[in-house]
Amino acid sequence: MNCKGKQRTVFIPKKLRKMLLDYCETAGIVSGSVFVTKRGNPVNRSNIWKELRAICAAAHVEPHKVFPHNFRHLFAVSYYRMAKDVAKLADLLGHASIDTTRIYIMESGAEHERQMEKLGLVV
Repeated sequence: MNCKGKQRTVFIPKKLRKMLLDYCETAGIVSGSVFVTKRGNPVNRSNIWKELRAICAAAHVEPHKVFPHNFRHLFAVSYYRMAKDVAKLADLLGHASIDTTRIYIMESGAEHERQMEKLGLVV
């Protein structure tokens, strides 16, 4: 995938890959974009944002709190909680610097406080 002038490899779990292949077979897709608009153009960020706004309205969530990029943050936080490896996460996200990746996984003061309490250093 090409994004911001960088070539990125997107890893897809086997289960999702099978689901996508099954979808393509059922829909008769043999080449080109898998997800397209009503007019046949590839789905892009603005299309996803429009769909998210519609979902927000139905779910009574304030639209200014939802962005397509939030999915990237959700992936980063989920991966880091599982693997605890910021270097591998930086590779997956295509970041040249781990400092950029740290922005995705920064925890709140409340989380730091909870972790400090778990240490049990004060008796």
